[in-house]
Amino acid sequence: MSRSILVIGESGAGKTTSLRTLDPSKTLIIDADKKGENWRGWRKQYNSENKNYVATSNVNSIMDLLARVNKGDMTHVETVVIDTLGGVMVDDEMSRINEKGYDKWRDLASSIYGILSMANAMRDGVNVVCMAHTDTGDDGFTRMKTSGRKLQKIVPESKFTTVLLAKALDGRYIFETRAIHSTAKSPLDCFPDAEIPNDMQYVINTLQKYEEE
Repeated sequence: MSRSILVIGESGAGKTTSLRTLDPSKTLIIDADKKGENWRGWRKQYNSENKNYVATSNVNSIMDLLARVNKGDMTHVETVVIDTLGGVMVDDEMSRINEKGYDKWRDLASSIYGILSMANAMRDGVNVVCMAHTDTGDDGFTRMKTSGRKLQKIVPESKFTTVLLAKALDGRYIFETRAIHSTAKSPLDCFPDAEIPNDMQYVINTLQKYEEE
């Protein structure tokens, strides 16, 4: 069984920055926002020549890449990153902006649900890390930002056992591992603290050790 992780946070909260600690030789970044990464030297680590970086928000392309990592020509990949789910949703919505009716919202919900379902059905040892922006309601509760009511009904966070809330606090970048007025959550007693370093490899190593104990 694969391991799926959701990282939510506002723009600038450090979601993408957390990827800097991953091994490029074992990582595939699907850049749905098509904005590039944001740490020194990332272009040498992730590019088309290394076959570990693809800028696309197309759902079919993303599903194909996941299939190739699962049982195709990319089985050397241990961690797949989709950055961000919001990029997939917004691009799909804008490409069909002139369409009327509820079909486009149904199709969008089905597409995102399909990606999340496949993320949980990959081969053993694969990590699928999904990034998403946040929406904070009038009640002060923070959750993943979605497009359309159908996706709200799905509650995307329910498809993950680990949801981390990225925050920038006084010049520090951290992850919240449990609910503090948000949908953040993690396996029972997996992380010793409610705040952990903004370090994706640390997150993956900690989850793996927890599962093997």
